[in-house]
Amino acid sequence: MKILVLNGSPKGERSTTLQTVRYLQVLHPEHQFLELPVGQRIKRYEKDFSTPREALSQAEVILFCYPVYTFLVPYQLHRFLELLRADGVDLSGKVATQITTSKHFYDVTAHKFIEANCFDLGMHVVRGLSADMEDLLTEKGREEARMFFDQLMFTCQYGGFLPPPSAQPESIPAVYQPVCSRVEKCSGKRVVLVTCCREEDQSLLHMIQDFRAVLPYESQVVNLWDVPFQGGCLGCLHCAATGTCIYSDGFDQFLRREIQTADAIVYAFPIVNHYTYSVFKCYDDRQFCNGHRTVTRGTPVAYLLQGNYQYEANLQMVLEGRSEVGGNYLCGVATDEENTAANLQTLAKNLVFAMEHHLRRPANFYGVGGSKIFRDLIYLMQGMMKADHVFYRAHGAYDFPQKQKGRLLQMKLVGTLLAIPSVQKKIKPKMADYMVAPYKKVIAQAQKEQKTER
Repeated sequence: MKILVLNGSPKGERSTTLQTVRYLQVLHPEHQFLELPVGQRIKRYEKDFSTPREALSQAEVILFCYPVYTFLVPYQLHRFLELLRADGVDLSGKVATQITTSKHFYDVTAHKFIEANCFDLGMHVVRGLSADMEDLLTEKGREEARMFFDQLMFTCQYGGFLPPPSAQPESIPAVYQPVCSRVEKCSGKRVVLVTCCREEDQSLLHMIQDFRAVLPYESQVVNLWDVPFQGGCLGCLHCAATGTCIYSDGFDQFLRREIQTADAIVYAFPIVNHYTYSVFKCYDDRQFCNGHRTVTRGTPVAYLLQGNYQYEANLQMVLEGRSEVGGNYLCGVATDEENTAANLQTLAKNLVFAMEHHLRRPANFYGVGGSKIFRDLIYLMQGMMKADHVFYRAHGAYDFPQKQKGRLLQMKLVGTLLAIPSVQKKIKPKMADYMVAPYKKVIAQAQKEQKTER
């Protein structure tokens, strides 16, 4: 079969992910592999898309090959998808799949993003391979890669593709018109609104206008189309050791000075191709100049979105996951789907309340799971990721369970006692009471304090 490999890594030939493809290519000389280094040549393809168009037209299987960058694909591959869709090349009926490498930090959202775009293009989708960065170096990892390819070829012959999602409504909602009056502004808090809004995104423009009007604090707008990005993140890890980006466009200083110092951050974008314009992904990826450091922890965030957000389950996971891992209080999402003016007013109130009361909530699975992946990664690679290591150590991120020696001994003692039949018979009926006793003390103390205040 003719397999087109879309190498989305900005590292090109040096991509770790690409090595898995090369390994499979050696094992299967009966198939024709063609590599297209879209991650490295994205500037060239912006000027001339003829080479990708021809390769895409000839391919039977399109294999997306990329490292996972900040919940999704690298900016360069995101931009390629924009060019592909704008070109209009017909990919209907072709088979699509993907190979990624990562530490499994939200690899699922990256895969869902590619799958959703392939479904839009009328392609048959086969579940991809999400490998650890070092899997190819182990026999287990190589076996899983071989199994993935065997399953791919089997599915191409006999079927069993992933089922496409339910179609979204084709109707375009009416353009939201501004209706909110400007309220008097207070001082003392600084809100930054980061957007990639274009002039044609009229609903979003008006949503931003009304949100700023009802927000009782002045807000600064940063439109990413005005930011002079030299390019997307290169994955060079220069920032891992130095804390500074290798680019000389000044974005890392601008980010730290103008955005990360805000009391609240609002993101505003139109939903396009299951995320938004690629310039916003460039912004996402370039924030890696902070490495894995949650430098805005505690800062409330909110979103203004133009589009059918209710049908974008994967995008919903991305937005919530980012807030959870970053330790940001997610105040809500306002869209132009319905009751827009009321939702904007409510969101503004929520944002102010979160800022003024320094709200926080315990992390859910998205936050806890993601944070543990980074915790283990940075601890293991502390010799190289020095800036991250210093930050993690200073902020108590190395909360390994083996450090809780007192708790471990307590549980061992309880386990030993419960192994004795006579003790077990006596304790078991009262186990629930023992477990809830400390919590009752907290409630009793609260009641005591309430009486004292009265």
